Amino acid sequence: MTPKEILRYTGRWSGFAVLIGLLSGSASAIFLILLEWATNYREANPWIIALLPLGGLLIGYSYHRFGSKAVKGNNLLLDEIYQQKEPIPLRMTPMVLLGTVITHLFGGSAGREGTAVQMGGSLADQLDKWFDLSQSERRLILICGVAGGFASVFGTPLAGAFFALEWMLDRKVRWKSVLPTFATAFVADWACEWAWGVGHTAYVISEVPPHTLVNFLWVIPAAIAFGFSGRLFAWSTHFFTKIFSNVISYPPIRPVIGGLLIAMVVWISDNTDYLGLGVPRIVEAFETPLPWYDWLAKTGLTAFTLGAGFKGGEVTPLFFTGATLGNALAVWIPLPLSLLAGIGLVGVFSGATNTPVACTLMGLELFGLEAGFFLALSCAIAYLASGESSIYSAQDLSSKPIFFKRKPPLG
Repeated sequence: MTPKEILRYTGRWSGFAVLIGLLSGSASAIFLILLEWATNYREANPWIIALLPLGGLLIGYSYHRFGSKAVKGNNLLLDEIYQQKEPIPLRMTPMVLLGTVITHLFGGSAGREGTAVQMGGSLADQLDKWFDLSQSERRLILICGVAGGFASVFGTPLAGAFFALEWMLDRKVRWKSVLPTFATAFVADWACEWAWGVGHTAYVISEVPPHTLVNFLWVIPAAIAFGFSGRLFAWSTHFFTKIFSNVISYPPIRPVIGGLLIAMVVWISDNTDYLGLGVPRIVEAFETPLPWYDWLAKTGLTAFTLGAGFKGGEVTPLFFTGATLGNALAVWIPLPLSLLAGIGLVGVFSGATNTPVACTLMGLELFGLEAGFFLALSCAIAYLASGESSIYSAQDLSSKPIFFKRKPPLG
């Protein structure tokens, strides 16, 4: 490229990055404000959990009647990034926003990353209607939307940018993608946190042990457990999705039945610790020993919620699963409890999404540089240990080194 072409490219994509960043960051801010309201209202009025089947009906019918392709969620974005076919409908933004808020208001167990990524991607793709974009440019627009949504909902711009680039498991990261993706992530984070004044939860690793070979070796069994946990999370989500699809043919009824069963479990157990995001429990995992089964309960309830057709993301429940599993492993592994919770938080996330670099950077942004090597080691090993699994069914795993293969079906 000539200097003139470079200058024109930089100006054009800087403008796109600012626009997409402002749109996705503002969407995330509005979403987080509504999500906080829904969470606070549910906690102050626990009786509303009994109406979860009604919330499921609202979500199920609206997606069945108006959702069209939007029902595929994050997998639709991956499909369009891999092989562009049709525009992503703008309706995806309000539908996933309202669907996730309703899920959390009435007590479903879900996250927020999926919502932010879908809003960012659908808003970004609308630029294709107004500008003369080539296929490669549209692909980059979608990547920028994913980066903006992820970065702004968690307050981690570096992780957001790398997540968008790494998410596709494409080893060929084109240099032209770097500037727009990172610029969008930082603008989106700024728009959410500074322009809208929406903050993010702080997690603290209070003690980092010496960087010795023995301590690093102890990370290995923990990270393998995190990888298997990520694999279990992905398998469980796909399992319940398939069960609901096979057993209940009419989609709007699936979240109604799922909501009824979840409400019954909450009523029988008299326990709401695993509903919603579960952020208070994640914070506790860094500070004090918790019941060993917390990670398992959150995995099952989130997989059931999403499999039934409720809306939301998986990443914050993965944080919950990883932090509480690390907390439980502190009984057997002689590393500080807060460190195990921290490397578990990013490790399970890495295993379930196959994004070890993004998860390592997220750990650095959340916890600081001191624990960096422990975080990187956990993410890399968990990524390898998770094998042929992903919470995203459309994710192409052909370029991933697989050491734990699924057995072929008999016969």
